[in-house]
Amino acid sequence: MIPELRRQFNRHWRPELYADFLRGINSVSGAEVGFRCSETPVFMPPELVDKMARYGRELYAQLAVNERYRAASEAAIPAEFRVPNEAEHPLFVQADFGLVRLEDGSLAPKLVEIQGFPSVYAFQAALADEYQRVYRLNEITGTELTPFLDGLDRRGFESLLRQAILGGHAPEQVALLEIEPYTQKTLADFLLTQKMLGVQVACISEVKRRGRKLYFKDREIRRIYNRVIVDELIRKNIPMDFRLADDLDVEWAGHPNWFFRLSKFSLPWFRHVSVPETWFLSDVEEIPGDLENYVLKPLYSFAGLGVVIGPTREEIDAIPEGQRSEFILQRKVDFVATVETPSGWTKVETRIMYIWDGELKPVTMVIRTGRGKMMGVDFNKKLDWVGASAGFTPVGRE
Repeated sequence: MIPELRRQFNRHWRPELYADFLRGINSVSGAEVGFRCSETPVFMPPELVDKMARYGRELYAQLAVNERYRAASEAAIPAEFRVPNEAEHPLFVQADFGLVRLEDGSLAPKLVEIQGFPSVYAFQAALADEYQRVYRLNEITGTELTPFLDGLDRRGFESLLRQAILGGHAPEQVALLEIEPYTQKTLADFLLTQKMLGVQVACISEVKRRGRKLYFKDREIRRIYNRVIVDELIRKNIPMDFRLADDLDVEWAGHPNWFFRLSKFSLPWFRHVSVPETWFLSDVEEIPGDLENYVLKPLYSFAGLGVVIGPTREEIDAIPEGQRSEFILQRKVDFVATVETPSGWTKVETRIMYIWDGELKPVTMVIRTGRGKMMGVDFNKKLDWVGASAGFTPVGRE
């Protein structure tokens, strides 16, 4: 999206450099990365990134003062997953934006979704490091580039992440909690988090309860960096020695209730220039006749599971009335391709990653690129110059 930097990168790109990059990120992670990483980073205009970062903060601010939303989202948390001692604000927030072209030719961000749940913070920093190392980005572009936001550098980012996850506890008292973590596609992030902070990586089925305390391998857990997706917990019927709803003597780095509160459930509540028209399916009195211009999404699935682009009337009618509040119907937005690659123009989805530090602070970006029907890596298989990537902006450039 910065044409001169794109041209310079494409001129210098070589297949052997990409192979070196893949070896490097696997080596640094300590595991083979479980999803495709793109051949290229993305060069982002600072003003566009600043706008996305501002939009994400504005969106959360709308919800923070909306008492009706607060009450409705409370009711949306299933009783068996309503965790006590909820934090006033989400510790981690992710806001995903695609790009549309306005009539004047400029690019504008449109929200894809927002979530109050951690993402691949440690992996993303390492990924950006590898792009810099292998491709010598500053040298070949003649520009000082950074993947970090809001004035942060690598050290500042790591310090803020350490503060958020550890919360002042010793690393050995903090567990990154996941379902079968060593089989997850995001294992690289778990291992990099462990390497960076010294925390334990724990499977939720191996955590034991003794009274109000939790233990992993006979070591007390005092704080949990929660990476458990409830949808997966239900689908896999994972055995547990405790319930998430139990009143336990443990702190949460990312309180689980925000998984439900700040999610696709939020989308119909927003009134913002970046948010496409969205309704709970249960509130749609008359099904639109042009369903090819809409997207049907389940509220609590991840990685595009269950999303239907251009649903048919029959697909909507098949959803029982009692379950329609668990789906949203959203007007489809046609995102434009903005990255020129040897395999064609490619679309970009930008995730602005935030950490709560007295306010919602943008820290870095996750980039997903694709030419498939959807942006997730699972929807761009057998394509090149697509996948997970890192975003860079010029330092000090307006």
